[in-house]
Amino acid sequence: MNKHKKKYILIPIITAIISLVITIAISINKDSKLEKTYSDFSKDIASDKVDTVYLTNSAKIKILLKDGSEYKTDNPRSSSLKETLLISGVKVVENAGNSAMEILPPVVLGLSMVGILVLFARANGAAYKKYSSVDAIDVNSTENAKYSFKNVAGNEEAKESVNDVVDFLKNPQKYASYGARMPKGIILYGEPGTGKTLLAKAVAGEASVPFYAMSGSDFVQVYVGVGASRIRSLFKKAKAQGKAVIFIDEIDAIGKKRDANKAGGSDERDQTLNALLTEMSGFNDNDGIVVIAATNRLDMLDSALLRPGRFDRHIEVTLPDVAAREKILNLHLQGKPIGDINVKEWAQKTSYFSGAKLESLVNEAAILACKEDSKYINDSHMDKAFSIVVAGHEKMDRQAIKEKDRRITAYHEVGHALVSLCMLPEDKVSKVTIIPSTKGAGGYTLSIPADHMFHNMEYLKRRIMVLLAGRVAEEIIFGKDYVTTGAYNDIKQATNIVTKMVTEYGMGRTLGLLSLDEINNSFSANPNQILDECKTLVDNLYEETKQLLLKESDKLETITQVLLEKETLLSEELYALAN
Repeated sequence: MNKHKKKYILIPIITAIISLVITIAISINKDSKLEKTYSDFSKDIASDKVDTVYLTNSAKIKILLKDGSEYKTDNPRSSSLKETLLISGVKVVENAGNSAMEILPPVVLGLSMVGILVLFARANGAAYKKYSSVDAIDVNSTENAKYSFKNVAGNEEAKESVNDVVDFLKNPQKYASYGARMPKGIILYGEPGTGKTLLAKAVAGEASVPFYAMSGSDFVQVYVGVGASRIRSLFKKAKAQGKAVIFIDEIDAIGKKRDANKAGGSDERDQTLNALLTEMSGFNDNDGIVVIAATNRLDMLDSALLRPGRFDRHIEVTLPDVAAREKILNLHLQGKPIGDINVKEWAQKTSYFSGAKLESLVNEAAILACKEDSKYINDSHMDKAFSIVVAGHEKMDRQAIKEKDRRITAYHEVGHALVSLCMLPEDKVSKVTIIPSTKGAGGYTLSIPADHMFHNMEYLKRRIMVLLAGRVAEEIIFGKDYVTTGAYNDIKQATNIVTKMVTEYGMGRTLGLLSLDEINNSFSANPNQILDECKTLVDNLYEETKQLLLKESDKLETITQVLLEKETLLSEELYALAN
């Protein structure tokens, strides 16, 4: 029941309460009216004092005297009473003689109660109707989708993997002549923002078939059986089109591995998953329905979903490499007033950016150019946008920042930059600043990592050293007892890397080439040994970083003083000071 309906139902409730109060008051007043004996009534008739008698079959009858007063007396229920009264010149009215004020409140009370019942009946009917139709799924197909493979820059391997599905949807007879069947399902997996949804839209657009898009969460309901019913409704709609692409985003919401030991809470999700499996297995080979699902966590999905005959193909949609990033940037820059922008250089600067992040970069640059009323989007706008996407907007009012805090931040950030220059020369440090950002950073160091498919143990150790360098610089300058909370995020990242090195990457001594996840599936590993190894490794790297910064203490001091003066150092100035 919405707010307006709640307001409407208050009207009859309030009216009923008022009517009830008035009715009770009148009833009490009536009960308190004067009563006389029948003999007194007879005397009043004889004395010609009675004006009207209200004759009913009730136990009492009402008497109205000529002076306007009223009283009640016993009803003799005599058949000759009316005749006697009429002979005596008394008016006889055959009703209770109630006034409008006595009749109206009970009538209003009754009508109010009827109104309340009607409104509640409608509300319950609507709730029942909603419950009975809650399995109805609100999805409409997108005919002739405007997306095509031209809208998907990069991901050439993924596009090639789905290209034959497009061809199958266009020319099913050609594949039927070879005895080939169309893949019933495709799972697109990879990092968030890599273009999984866009690729699914492009498949439907290229094949010119209806596109049904849903999220896995749309099938999750509190009512058991609703999700399964929605699955059946979705596939029924798609089958009615003959050929269609069904896209289920975030399929892990319904497709997680089923736990045989768990009951109750997962019943609804399991029923939904079973309905999906049944629908996919129930296709005819010539149905022309392709199910495309997207997830960030392929390892979490149930094995029944991943087997051939359900989701036949598992296609990884990876983060774009430098060539793909250049294509994506060019795609998003199309139709925009571009000035002096070196797209190739920006493709190199944006290592490990997803397609969505690259789009956000270009959009932020366009917004900045528009705010400045610039004729073109220039390299300077891209540079500011890069800082916004990575670290957030710069804080405008910095008067409240104490000088001591500025010094701590400066030494911290220069520590990161200096160790990065020494230990990771392939990673370019593009910017060091002590200007606080809206993302909560007191300052930040922007480092552009080189593109690598894999990272070896030496690189990971050096990466940890760079993360620890800010904390080390604070300890060297201000003392061990005066280090700050500024290294919170650095420690978090370092912990994540070292833990994966020991437990997942096979780079530790305690587990060796064993995976902790697989061990825990069979028996419990000793967490203390793993913790000790991780701590020892980090402590050793911390000490190594400390020795490096002590050796480069002159550069640390020189660069910090310049940074305190300028607040921001770009790569050219930084490299000049470091050499």
